[in-house]
Amino acid sequence: MQIKKAVITAASRRQRHLPLQTLVDRDGQTKSALRIILEEALSAGVEEVCVVIAPGDRDTYAAAAGDLANRLQFVEQTQPLGYGHAVLCARPFTQHEPFLHLVGDHLFLSRADKTCAQQLIEVAVAEACSVSAVQATRETMLPYFGAIGGRLENGRARLYHVQEVLEKPTPTEAEQRLIVPGLRAGHYLCFFGMHVLTPGVMKILDELAQRETMAGNLQLSDALNRLARSERYLALEIIGQRHDIGVQYGLLMAQLALALNGRDRADVLAQMVELLTFSQRG
Repeated sequence: MQIKKAVITAASRRQRHLPLQTLVDRDGQTKSALRIILEEALSAGVEEVCVVIAPGDRDTYAAAAGDLANRLQFVEQTQPLGYGHAVLCARPFTQHEPFLHLVGDHLFLSRADKTCAQQLIEVAVAEACSVSAVQATRETMLPYFGAIGGRLENGRARLYHVQEVLEKPTPTEAEQRLIVPGLRAGHYLCFFGMHVLTPGVMKILDELAQRETMAGNLQLSDALNRLARSERYLALEIIGQRHDIGVQYGLLMAQLALALNGRDRADVLAQMVELLTFSQRG
């Protein structure tokens, strides 16, 4: 299985401007969040990228991509019918091929030699199946993420056989249905904002989209829950962190994470000490 295509979803009417925000990356260069996400995908050997956008955003997104714009294709989600529907809009681009999927409001910071996307694609290619990136997440963060339940895959570290998927579960639902042996108490495996998906996911999304009850709120998690019951589906606990730039202070925390893991770490730390000192005086 080869992964040569990637799909980035950025069509949410509430969050469509987040990928256009600018940050300073680890090399001290000012870039849009979209550009940083694109570089993440391309680092893993992806050759073509489709960005799912809201109507009218093509020129703005092309400008935010800079000299990588020629690697992009755009497709518009003409109606806000849900996150899963946004992924489904890219079906003419993915055709019958597996693909890397990244959300447009997350930045990814690896703590390993390989980028987060490289870690994920390496496992997906070796296992020849869909693999979702996950991260052990505190119970208090469940309202922001989809989460999985499952077990370690033949005792292998950080790789799980997915048995159930729930979108933004309540703590009670998670406790009853998403227990994963070995995790710390009060923690669950929540989605990282990055998946490698087989064509079977698009088929399931299309079937769900035909259901009248799903109209307007088609979620990727619903399709992944069905996928777990129809074919082999794994989750990889990534060595790294995701930063949701759509939550309160999310952009700030993402910028700090980039700065503290970059070339200007010492200068940033010194400025943070000064800021904390000033705040304590107040």
